[in-house]
Amino acid sequence: MSRPGDRARDRIGGGRAVALIDGNSFYCSCERVFDPKLARVPVIVLSNNDGCAIARTSEAKALGIRMGEPFFKIRDLCRTQGVRVFSSNYTLYGDMSGRTNAVYRQFSPRVEIYSIDESFLDLSDVAPLLRGELARDLRATVRAWTGIPTCVGIGPTKTLAKLANHIAKTVPDLDGVCDLTDVAAYEHWLCRVEVGEVWGIGRASLAKLEAMGVESVADLRDLDPRPVRKGLTVVGERIIHELRGLACLPLDLVPARRKGCAVTRSFSARITDRATLEEAVAAHATRLGEKLRREGLGTDHVTVFYHTSEHDRDAPQRSVATTVSLPEHSSDTLALIKAARLGVAKTWREPSSDRPAWRYSKAGVVTNDLAPLSHSPRALIGALDRERSGPLMAAMDACNSRWGRGAVVPARAGLTTKRDWNTKFEMRTPRYTTQVSELPVALA
Repeated sequence: MSRPGDRARDRIGGGRAVALIDGNSFYCSCERVFDPKLARVPVIVLSNNDGCAIARTSEAKALGIRMGEPFFKIRDLCRTQGVRVFSSNYTLYGDMSGRTNAVYRQFSPRVEIYSIDESFLDLSDVAPLLRGELARDLRATVRAWTGIPTCVGIGPTKTLAKLANHIAKTVPDLDGVCDLTDVAAYEHWLCRVEVGEVWGIGRASLAKLEAMGVESVADLRDLDPRPVRKGLTVVGERIIHELRGLACLPLDLVPARRKGCAVTRSFSARITDRATLEEAVAAHATRLGEKLRREGLGTDHVTVFYHTSEHDRDAPQRSVATTVSLPEHSSDTLALIKAARLGVAKTWREPSSDRPAWRYSKAGVVTNDLAPLSHSPRALIGALDRERSGPLMAAMDACNSRWGRGAVVPARAGLTTKRDWNTKFEMRTPRYTTQVSELPVALA
């Protein structure tokens, strides 16, 4: 009787091949592209409001800086060790991501953008002996055209491609490329990689597998999928099949239609008065409307939430959320702002002599069950004026597209240059690739 590993080896060298390519320390690499002095210097990028580390170079990791570590805890370390610290520059990172994916499409017409720094490529049409060479050429081209260093993992399934990418990152001798469609490489690495590195195996699943005596990826591959499904659900069974070369996760070449949308922000300073909070949720509703109109979608409700911070331990705590319905699906910014402000009015509580004001740290607007506006039913009572709303919103979007987001906003959302509660980006670099006024200047 053949074993699972034997049957898997028969499939590994088959025709299907998927590559996962990602940018190394992507946010930090984007910063290094425009400042060559950052090469080989420890660099970290912080989250919104400069809260915690969300990207680290290898040099920063070597200093013991952990992912998600609050900046106030490592501020002194960064100063003494010469760590360069940057605020998030999502406009720059998003544009650089688009540029790298444009390069990927030069090598494969079938590309699934998995995240801002990761993409899957279909290499099934590439001869097995040429896949490694193509991957090295791809890395070199991306580095030359965008300045972003990458690693490439190749496998017959997405799970194996993800695993190959991890191996390519952690084994310097592989020079950034690992191909698990090669049977010899497949045999070699699955026995040597710990099972916790498999895509989809979290802490809870890892504990269950360790109790079963599973240590390596090969051990997991050789398990009987049926009892695994009882302990790890259908996800665990799917992982085993993927490790055996049976593709369970197809490439998603067309992004699924958005089902929900949220705009949430932490404030740079605590909010204690209703007027400022209403301005903040109005600004969030404005951004929500922009997102919905970009995809031709509408919503018939808005959930508004705001809360204090658990880190303010000596201050009173409060967290509220409420949902406000619209008469019909809409993406009209003015209608969304009206609903968001109503949500604040329904839940706001004024301080009193025996109860100090709450110090709110975050607010947001959330919506689900989105529907295309072209197919959504009209309300019999209280229908919105789409004939007026459509041209008005189109004009506002056109102005913001031409002169930059926030050039034209409803008065309720406040002036973008005078929002004291706006997210902090005190160490943000210029948006080199999207703002003409922030282009780098070459001095003679």
